Amino acid sequence: MSKHAELLARHRAVLPNWLALNYDEPIALVDGEGRHVIDAEGKRYLDFFGGILTTSIGYNLPEIVEVARDQMGKMVHTSTLYLIEAQIQLAERIAQRSGIEDAKVFFANSGTEANEAALLFSCISRQSNQIIALRNSYHGRSFTAMGVTGTRSWSASGLNPLDVSYVQGGYRLRSPFRALGDAEFIEAVADDLRDVLETTTTGDVAAIMVEPIQGVGGFVVPPDGLFKAMQEITEPLGINFISDEVQTGWGRTGTPYWGISHHGVVPDAMTFAKGLANGLPIGGVVARADLVDSVTVNSISTFGGNPLVTAVALATLDYIDAHNLPVNVEQRGEELLSGLREIARDYPEIGEVRGKGLMVAIEFVEPGGITPAPQIASRVMNETGSRGLLVGKGGRHGNCLRIAPPMSVTAEEVASAVQILRDAVRAAVGKPVGVHS
Repeated sequence: MSKHAELLARHRAVLPNWLALNYDEPIALVDGEGRHVIDAEGKRYLDFFGGILTTSIGYNLPEIVEVARDQMGKMVHTSTLYLIEAQIQLAERIAQRSGIEDAKVFFANSGTEANEAALLFSCISRQSNQIIALRNSYHGRSFTAMGVTGTRSWSASGLNPLDVSYVQGGYRLRSPFRALGDAEFIEAVADDLRDVLETTTTGDVAAIMVEPIQGVGGFVVPPDGLFKAMQEITEPLGINFISDEVQTGWGRTGTPYWGISHHGVVPDAMTFAKGLANGLPIGGVVARADLVDSVTVNSISTFGGNPLVTAVALATLDYIDAHNLPVNVEQRGEELLSGLREIARDYPEIGEVRGKGLMVAIEFVEPGGITPAPQIASRVMNETGSRGLLVGKGGRHGNCLRIAPPMSVTAEEVASAVQILRDAVRAAVGKPVGVHS
């Protein structure tokens, strides 16, 4: 029995059935350097998913490893019952870069916890449990976070502690408004929001929660300005605007630091996690001080913002700044999109290539329409893995490949990944039919 087969048997014996695993023959990753990883059987891969956008700047970087080792040699944990200088420094930096006036920061351990906290702050401050969320969204795996998730396959129960109304978002391929131009599409989505507010809520709504790019939903990229149009409707009503930046923060979408900045929006709260500490568990909320301070009972965050993760987070942000990674993201993202769109011209099985920065998706369909083709996505994903490239999968129907390498990725690595994807698509669906065949 191979090492991977042995681990899979043990995994299935003791871990939940609902924990998703990539590939027909799942693999274990045990080592990495830069943008490459090595599995338990010694195979080397170019990693274009980074632990779900969490290894944000690369593996085994000396600037990060040295900080982590130094801090572990001193102290890993104290809890928020004590002052933590690195936590304070990180909060100061995030608050300053948020653009939110008089901002405060609360640290937790994951994006799910961050979204829970943002919803808590909003509901308490407004004394309302009504929330506006977007269709095709994903906000986490806890009870409340699932409750505002607008994708059936990721929402485990119809039971919900919140009163949620769902509105149209930026997923155009399957939208009734897909034939509209950008301006008309934005207007139609805004009209839908107005209608939902007037018909399915009491008007006393606590918050609207959006992802600037829907991650699990298949890297759905709305036209710039969509969320500004939404904010112009919700702000006069006192509705808190929450931007879920768990996947889009820290320059992942290009030169703006936050994904929501592409829309000209300064939200009332932003949630963050994943890539902030380049793989160590951290999450949090940056929000208006009155929102954060609306909690008036005693509370703590046992692990949130501990000395180790905040020291590494500071080093990660230093690395992003020193290497001007948002600019690299923009340049490499354009190369990746261009290469994939060239492939798409030859294959009617590719319904859409979309993305911004280094959040890029390929959506697979049955040729001749937009019927989802998850079986093609799975075959292509397995083919990329066998050729030494790791990518993710997502979308409402599981028919999208999600491509998001560390933000330090090089032009040569992007070119290599595009070639592997070209070969994988051909192996999965056959000879190309387009002009480049």
